[in-house]
Amino acid sequence: MNTARIVVLVIALGAGGVAAYLASGYQNPPAAVLPVAEKLPTVEVLIAKNDIQLGQAVKPEDLQWQAWPAATASSAFIRRDSRPEAPTQIAGSIARVPLMQGEPIREQKLVKAEGSGFMAAILPSGMRAVSTEISAETGAGGFILPNDRVDIVLTRRLKNPDGGNTNGPTGGNDLILSEVILTNIRVLAIDQAPKEKEGQNAVVGKTVTLELRPDQIATLSAARQGGTLTLALRSIVDANAVDGTPEDQAIKRPGGVNVIRYGVQARQLTSQK
Repeated sequence: MNTARIVVLVIALGAGGVAAYLASGYQNPPAAVLPVAEKLPTVEVLIAKNDIQLGQAVKPEDLQWQAWPAATASSAFIRRDSRPEAPTQIAGSIARVPLMQGEPIREQKLVKAEGSGFMAAILPSGMRAVSTEISAETGAGGFILPNDRVDIVLTRRLKNPDGGNTNGPTGGNDLILSEVILTNIRVLAIDQAPKEKEGQNAVVGKTVTLELRPDQIATLSAARQGGTLTLALRSIVDANAVDGTPEDQAIKRPGGVNVIRYGVQARQLTSQK
């Protein structure tokens, strides 16, 4: 082999080595150094380990401690550093509202039953639970569910004082009287179901349990004996609205009723004694 060939071979090998080095450098660039994230301060708060249903008695195994960003931890949360025995203390309480898995526990959503039943435990202070009969016709076709808001309408038939005299002032026909006696009433339960079943959008029951003030109980009881009660479902939009329209005030005035004769509604005011 002559000298020229040896020189060419050496140059070729050198060029190949340089190319391989450069290629390896481009394929494996040095790893970028990432900045270390600042660790946020946390506190341990008590949360629901799994879903807790309305009216369910809370057990210690339904609860657990979990780290929570201190900046967003509400003062209503139960913290481990201040109440390490909270799971044991809360055990036996009844959920007044459903609690989702991972939701921080707030004592405002729980109540100690102290031997009372479920309904007595979830009733707000000063309110009463009263049941009355309903049907598909008087209960909005079954579309009224627990926690909905309703108006209660009383319909009654009055005998015509003229009897069969068609020449009398009322024309010989009975009067159908209709009036709204209670507004914006919360439905506590349909039959014995205090909550909507999953996937069920209608419940046809025989009884409805309503949340009433003591002064409203007498109104409902008297109306129940005097005619037919119908529940009118309110929109969720105006469930918290104040009932103060002129029409509402007219309906609520003592002695005022809606009279329906031949399908035509007219307003009548009876004299007060």
